[in-house]
Amino acid sequence: MEPIAETGTPPRPRRNSAGLRRDLELLEVLGSLESESAGGLGVVRVAELAGRDKGVVSRTLATLAEAGLVSRDPVTQNYQLGYQLYALAARTLESRLVRAAAPYLRRVVTATHETTNLCVLRGGNVLTLATETSEYAYRGVGWEGVSTAAWHTSSGRVLISDWAEDELRGWYEVHGRDTAVTSRFAPVVADIGGVASTPPAQGVSRVTDFESLKREILRIRTKGYATVDEEFEKGVVGVSAPVFDFRRSIVAAINVSAPKPRLGGHLDEAGALAARVAAELSVQLGADPAKR
Repeated sequence: MEPIAETGTPPRPRRNSAGLRRDLELLEVLGSLESESAGGLGVVRVAELAGRDKGVVSRTLATLAEAGLVSRDPVTQNYQLGYQLYALAARTLESRLVRAAAPYLRRVVTATHETTNLCVLRGGNVLTLATETSEYAYRGVGWEGVSTAAWHTSSGRVLISDWAEDELRGWYEVHGRDTAVTSRFAPVVADIGGVASTPPAQGVSRVTDFESLKREILRIRTKGYATVDEEFEKGVVGVSAPVFDFRRSIVAAINVSAPKPRLGGHLDEAGALAARVAAELSVQLGADPAKR
């Protein structure tokens, strides 16, 4: 009996898929611990680690540099992962953060009955990515898409609370005098007396210089959350807790804000709650709960 002929044919590989895999291998090499600790790698070392021809690697890296996926130091001539790659990663992470955080934000609103926000650091300032609003008739309007000065807010102070002192000092030299609302446009906010103000009228801040900022950062590290009492906006208090990723780096903050008469006497309770929920979200994002 003759063998039955196969009616189908194996799928042909996608055009340039092998080339794409080789490009990704080079990006993985530049993302290695060796590259990170050395401040980048030269063409020869990249070729050695990838097991590829030096000339081919050189041309490929030049092409990737044109696209912004890698960058080359003009002094050392070493290659590093580029700004465009980080920008794509940041957008992907933020999208995942919003999706993952939604049920956790709702849990905080259910427990506190107050407006809860998911905030990230962008361009040195705080950006609100998502908001779950309070159930009360009086509440702050949505701040989604609006950026604020990090040192003015509990969320901003949390977002920079894992930085080394030299990083913190460098950031403060640039952003330490930023106005409270750094966006060109901000929502109109009704103060506790019902009077509209844009930007919100501020109270007295605990952070007035770099030394007081360091003290505030130490307080956050000790307690696990930050509090503000009418610092960003008169009549309004708030708490924030850090969200970590798989590297145990702070990537976001869960923030609760409310009128002082409702939440002012329960800031530490709310802060502890936000910290617990943020820790659970961190585990979902890959953080090891055993590490501190």
